[in-house]
Amino acid sequence: MNVLPVFQLRLLAVAIATAFAPELMAASTDTSVPSTSKQVTHVENEVVVYGGTYRNTATKTALEAEETPQGYSVVDQATLEMRNDDSVASALRYVSGVNTELRGGSVTRLDLFNIRGFINYQNFYDGLQLPYNDWNLQPQIDAKAVEQVEVFKGPTSTLYGAMPPGGMVNMISKKPQQDARHILELAIGSHDKREASFDSTGQIGDSDFSYRVVGLARVKDGQAVTSGEERTLLAPSLDWQVSDKTLVNFNLYYQKDPEMGVYNSLPAAGLFLKNPNGKLSPDSYMGDANWNTYDREVTLLGYKVNHQFNDQWTFLHNARFMDASAYQENTYGGGLSEDMRTMARRAYLTDETSDGVTVDNQLSGLITLGGVEHNILVGLDYYKLDSRIKYEDSATEAQDIFAPNHYLIDRNTLNMTNTAYSSDFDIRLEQTGVYLQDQMRMDNLVVIAGLRYDDYKSSEKGRKYGAQSSTSLKQDNVSSRVGVLYELENGLAPFASYAESYEPVSGTDRHGNAYEPSTADQWETGVKFSSEDKQTSAALIAYQINKTNVLTRDPTGSAYDKIQAGEVRSQGLELEVTSQLSHNLLISANYTYQDVEVTKDNNGLEGKTPIWVPEQMLSVWANYDVYTGTLAGTTLGYGLRYIGESEIDSLNSDKVPAATLMDLSVAYDLAGLNASMMGASVRLTVNNLLDEEYYSCYDSSRCWFGSERNVEASLKYEF
Repeated sequence: MNVLPVFQLRLLAVAIATAFAPELMAASTDTSVPSTSKQVTHVENEVVVYGGTYRNTATKTALEAEETPQGYSVVDQATLEMRNDDSVASALRYVSGVNTELRGGSVTRLDLFNIRGFINYQNFYDGLQLPYNDWNLQPQIDAKAVEQVEVFKGPTSTLYGAMPPGGMVNMISKKPQQDARHILELAIGSHDKREASFDSTGQIGDSDFSYRVVGLARVKDGQAVTSGEERTLLAPSLDWQVSDKTLVNFNLYYQKDPEMGVYNSLPAAGLFLKNPNGKLSPDSYMGDANWNTYDREVTLLGYKVNHQFNDQWTFLHNARFMDASAYQENTYGGGLSEDMRTMARRAYLTDETSDGVTVDNQLSGLITLGGVEHNILVGLDYYKLDSRIKYEDSATEAQDIFAPNHYLIDRNTLNMTNTAYSSDFDIRLEQTGVYLQDQMRMDNLVVIAGLRYDDYKSSEKGRKYGAQSSTSLKQDNVSSRVGVLYELENGLAPFASYAESYEPVSGTDRHGNAYEPSTADQWETGVKFSSEDKQTSAALIAYQINKTNVLTRDPTGSAYDKIQAGEVRSQGLELEVTSQLSHNLLISANYTYQDVEVTKDNNGLEGKTPIWVPEQMLSVWANYDVYTGTLAGTTLGYGLRYIGESEIDSLNSDKVPAATLMDLSVAYDLAGLNASMMGASVRLTVNNLLDEEYYSCYDSSRCWFGSERNVEASLKYEF
């Protein structure tokens, strides 16, 4: 494995990093400003310490969430543990504006979610994009390595470049701490789940080094019959406090997934639409155990340098390299035959490798002019992905979905060489962005203004679907953002903002003219609230996003000719409330109303709602802590989730039913039984408590069951 691939970085990116290198690594003798030591943030009555390299996702500054003039949600470590979230998708179930129920409970290999009506595959880890090739190789960060999950809603291109307009998710890794802390945990659960994990951190002797190591081993059966899941994770990191002004962090994330369930779908007839042959069970599977493989290996190697030049100016250099591979054997269906039970199938394989690099340089400074405090941010980031795709596709035996035989395929007779769909090609993506932001504060008034220029290139070369192909794309774009927030004395903070985003669009129209980037803008307004004692916070937000330059059919060309005449509008309301009502009871509630519509189209979609967009979503979570009596040391958690009905396909020919789901969590500190068990605790979690059947669909031929009831018991020891 080539863990450190060599990349031809753009001269400008290298120049900036190199220019600062001597000063960054120099040990300063000035100890008056210990800015890079640690930043402390209070979360749910616990103190969580972040390294000096941490930045707020929505501003790349230290601005608090309630001071940010745009939709912004944070899922902290205490919440992740209480709900036993084992994936980023599950961590987002209780966040307003986000729908994580896209491909059901059996598909776990990808983190899929929809934010404000727009699907997003582009996740971020510690502020850097995780390279994704738009095929099947998506790096998937395990929740065990994550300190918290931050959701930045609406257009984010001013800080992050090419992104969908609904928003983005940034996972913050667990950082080294100077205080020693060690955690061992064992868990068992539904589907024969067995898991062991550890988390160790502390200062190395009396040195300037602090470390953290997170490890995990997990095996379980998949929800679909005959399938399984397996994962091994190791994530070490090291902080080097070079001086009071300079902090260097080295980090590694290695993950091996030899098996990751299935990716197949089922027809709606037999799930929630009538089928004369009966109803399918949630563990149904139309694939084949003899041709079902997903083997993924991902290595992320990164470093950060945070240096404070003086009281006003700080520089953060954040870089990460990726080496990843994924091999897949799978089948897909061609729709039900007239008997409504037989499904034609094709078998395929994909063999993918990806090398990527992401770099972000941030120079920030504090200037006061005329009584106005200016937090200036100047940045340059760079992203590159080289990916190779091999693909084969062949006809195979049909499946009776009501009396399935999961061992029909004979590997020895299956033709997977030089098929009609044979592909072997390279994908290359490259993005360079320069951005400027000014965060201004005048007493209680906060104003943010930002501007960014992006240069984007991509190409595909090789044999694709049996024919030689060579395409390239070069686009640039300017994105802007402005927001205003005013903090009233009573804790209310009304705000308004405008933001833009863009996504590259490859190809040309029938006249040979290259497409322009698909752009979007958002107007957003609302009010945030934070009580004086920090026990209650809330946000009520209204927004409208307009996306333009969407590809649609050329009315004067062939069925395959496209023009950029399409538009999509998303508008909605979001409400988030979290309150520590008493020293025992914490309640959070989230409500989403969204109205998403194709406003211009030449394919008959005008006036339609895209798939995976419930009109309404509601969630409530309550934690109750018992401090006295026989149950002292017990924490009870209860959650309720409502996912409204959505469209079954892009033509809106039917509805996917709504669902109401319940989750439960019970934790107990064993020190309440015996003081000798100090640091030991047990937890029981149940997701989908009533085992309700629910669904998601791409169209009537491709649907998925939601997650079945999952029960897990864990034993944790902390010392």
